[in-house]
Formats: sequence, C-alpha cells, structure tokens
Amino acid sequence: MPKYSKTDIKKLVEENGVKFIRLQFTDIFGFLKNVAITDRQLDKALNNEIMFDGSSILGFVRIEESDMYLRPNLDSFVIFPWRPQQGKVARLICDVYRPDGTPFEGDPRNILKKVLKEAANLGYSMNVGPECEFFLLDIDEYGNPKLKTQDNAGYFDLSPLDAGENVRRDISLVLENMGFEIEASHHEVAAGQNEIDFKYENALTTADNIMTFKLVVKTIAQRHGVHATFMPKPFFGINGSGMHVNMSLNKDGKNAFVDENDELGLSKIAYNFIAGLIKNIKGISAITNPLVNSYKRLVPGYEAPVYIAWSAKNRSPLIRVPAARGNGTRIELRCPDPSANPYLVLACLLSAGLDGIKNNLVPPERVEKNIFKMTLEERDLDGIDSLPGSLEEAIKYMEESELVKETLGNHTFNNYIKAKKNEWDDYRSKVHKWELDNYLKQY
Repeated sequence: MPKYSKTDIKKLVEENGVKFIRLQFTDIFGFLKNVAITDRQLDKALNNEIMFDGSSILGFVRIEESDMYLRPNLDSFVIFPWRPQQGKVARLICDVYRPDGTPFEGDPRNILKKVLKEAANLGYSMNVGPECEFFLLDIDEYGNPKLKTQDNAGYFDLSPLDAGENVRRDISLVLENMGFEIEASHHEVAAGQNEIDFKYENALTTADNIMTFKLVVKTIAQRHGVHATFMPKPFFGINGSGMHVNMSLNKDGKNAFVDENDELGLSKIAYNFIAGLIKNIKGISAITNPLVNSYKRLVPGYEAPVYIAWSAKNRSPLIRVPAARGNGTRIELRCPDPSANPYLVLACLLSAGLDGIKNNLVPPERVEKNIFKMTLEERDLDGIDSLPGSLEEAIKYMEESELVKETLGNHTFNNYIKAKKNEWDDYRSKVHKWELDNYLKQY
C-alpha cells in the first residue's frame, strides 16, 4: 500500500479529475457505510472535520451523544476503476472518533487497532491471508436474487461448465487495479460458488481489504447481471461459503511460528497460539459466525469445520497447519464465514492467540484421523468438542467470555449481544416453510 500525505491526496484528486470522495467506515455488524463529499470538501475531510450522526447507525450511540467525526487513513486512498471517467469517484477508509478527540469505542477498526497495539507491546505483528468464498446467483426482472445459479461446475472446473469465469476475471482485474495482489481465482466445490484469494498483509490492511473485496465483488457481479452473495449457506444440500483465515505472527522481522528443530517445524509460540484459539473459540463463534444462517453451514457433512481440534495434515479439524514452512508457516482457522465483520474477527482471534502466548497454554494432541468419519463415542474418547450448534448457543458462550468482552469493550460487546439476541428471537418466533411442509396437513 502506498504512503500518502495530504498534499499527495489533493494532487491525485486534481490530476485524475476526481469529483466525489467516499469516506468509508464499518459498523459493528460488518456493514460498510460511507459519507460522500465533493472535491471541494476535501480539505475539510483531510483535517478530520467531517461529522456524521452516530445515532443513525445501529449499535453506535444514543441520540443525545450522536456527533461522530471521521478521520481518513490517507494510505487507503484509491480511485474506483468502474466509475465514470468524467467525475471520478475515490474512497478513503476512516476511523471514527468522538468530538473530544478520543477513538470511538464502537468503531471496529479502532477495536482491532487496540489489540494490534497490545501485540506490538509484546513484540509481535500479525499477518493474515483470507480465503473468501461467495455464490453468484441469477436475478429476476426486478434485480432481486433468485436461488438459481448459471452453472453446475465443481471444484477448479473451467468454462463452459464454469459460468462465473468471466465475472471472476473482471473482479480480479479491478482488484489488481486497486492495488491487490491476486494469488488465485477459481470455481469452488458447489454449483455457482467461487473463490478469489489475495496476498496476505498485516492484519489491519487485510481487514480493510476484505471490506473492499466484498464491495468490488458485489459491484462487478451486478454489472454482469448476476448477484454475488456472501451468505454462508444459501442452498441446502451443498457446501456453504467460508472465509478461512490464515494467520502468522512476526517478531524481530522473522516469522515467530517457525522452529526448524521441531517435528512439525512449529515454534513454542505457534503451539501457544493454537492452544489460545482452541480455548476461546466457542466464545468467539458469535463473531466468526454471526448469523442464524451461519450455523446451517456449521453442521457435520459438506466439509464443515465443526470439530474443535487441530491437525498438520487433514482438513477435518477446525484448525489446520498448511504444508508451507519457513516464512510461509501459518495457522489456518476454518470456521469463519464471509458474513462476519473482519475487524472484530481478527481482533478476537489475535486476542485468543495472545492469551495462549501470555499464559503458556499447551494445545491438545493433534488429530490426524478423519474426524468426519468418527463416531460420537470416538470423538469423546479423543476429547474432541464441537462448535456451538446455533446462534443462540453461540451468544451464550460469548456472554460468558471475558476475553471477548475485554477485546470488544463494554459498548460493542453489549450492543452486539443485544442485536444478536433480537435476531435469534425474530427467527425462532416466525413460521418457516419447513414447518408448513411437515406440519400443516399432518396435524
């Protein structure tokens, strides 16, 4: 990512004919918001003087304390390649501050920055590489998505089976134009399912990139006459969409997860980090898997990573250590899905890993058997637990987690739980098609 000064930004806006600048920020549920200004208001924005009504954003603040200020991250400046060449549109990703100049405790980006500072105080920085999956769906005459895809392709298939190939190509080209380094683009296992992987970055940049990635995917898909959804499980009976998170820590310029003398090439820090994830993952699940629908993906079968274990080889446990070693050594957590707020996900995962490091936690024995084929009794014998089975259960674990509460802070913790309880209550109180199909005639 380039380093920009205020002067650089003003020069880029003038030289490129940028007319509108979107000041973007993310709410606690992972929805991208923005305030659009014209180029004439740029000085005001660069001086952190753009204000918005925080009480209008769900989970932010009450009406009597509503004034919020946006502070742009200058290095996030980019011009949207898909917008008109006359009157171009650019964006700046912002942090949210209170009028007294203090970071707003409900801003997810500030929450992640707080945890990254704690890691830095211990000498660590965090690198993250995400794997974001999504479905491409047909749309009806009104532009609404239908539960129908344009292809029946499978993993790594090509056209003509893979009807999403051209969409992925254009998404990748736009992302590269915006500074991404695309590592892979391919059709996934399920019909209509796609994945585009971009290079790892520091945790804050990666969270920013995930938000940008989702915006670009949806925008370019729409231009191709299809709808892109990051909903975890839109179809019954086939694989859902995940957002596997690959993590490593650096210390003194080196990958802190590496120990060439270890059997697996992993350092004590790496084992501590794994142990911290395993200890805390149930409490984090409502963050990594935030929707009622998330738990339709997290059921046994369809490669769902529901079992709390780790492995250096097979893909059935929750945590995997990919084969790459040396500087590429990393830990892959397989349960997060792309509906999650990336800032909160990375903040909680880093906090969990640091918990393992600070308290010298030791992970259980690794599991190299296919857990999907093990019976409940066999899993119990090996001490293999499971993730929460519903959003309701996940919320209960989150309420009990001191680590999540400390990471998010009281404001975000309480607002998040309140909203998710309302979401669950709304879901459980409604009559669904399954009930009508199974009960209406019979009873």
